[in-house]
Amino acid sequence: MLNIGVLVSGRGSNLQAIIDGIEKGRIDARIKLVISDNPDAFAIERCKNHNIPYRIVERRNFPSKVAFEEEMANLLREENVELVVLAGFMRILSKSFLRHFPDRVINIHPSLIPAFQGLHAQRQAVEFGAKFSGCTVHIVDESVDGGPVIVQAVVPLLPEDTEESLSERILKFEHRVLPQTVQWFAEGRVKVEGRKVLVEGAKYGTLPVNPELEKF
Repeated sequence: MLNIGVLVSGRGSNLQAIIDGIEKGRIDARIKLVISDNPDAFAIERCKNHNIPYRIVERRNFPSKVAFEEEMANLLREENVELVVLAGFMRILSKSFLRHFPDRVINIHPSLIPAFQGLHAQRQAVEFGAKFSGCTVHIVDESVDGGPVIVQAVVPLLPEDTEESLSERILKFEHRVLPQTVQWFAEGRVKVEGRKVLVEGAKYGTLPVNPELEKF
């Protein structure tokens, strides 16, 4: 059983997708701790509804980013967390934090990175006139949404798309690829070699998700 920690800042819909996957027996993991940097995040209500331990750690209460990150890392290590999942966590993590969990911090981003990194990725795609976007689960490094890619899902843009309509369609895939990735880690199948990430035994070369989803 994989021990995971989840970092959140907002409504926590991807957190809910992981919770649902665990409760349905599709993910062999347990959420040991959720940390929010926002005391008003709706994700906290999700934790209360499912009896999941959570802590609020606000950046403003610490003298430096390093001290803020060290507090989060210490809390996660106290719970023997083996994988850290960023589910709408709106801060860039530094080497100070990442060194505690080498190649064991993952993030979900609503674009096919390296396209449309950073904030408002869906708006960027619509305004650019892209024909395809999607979402990416990647290993977190010190860059902004630039770490090694684990899995991507492709979502076509429609002529009438707005940021909101595209976001809604991408989110449906986010709720599938992120829980699936957690399960791959639980099974010990994710292998990272530099910028290449291989999921052992997975089927590659299919659309709209590559590698192909197995449980979600």
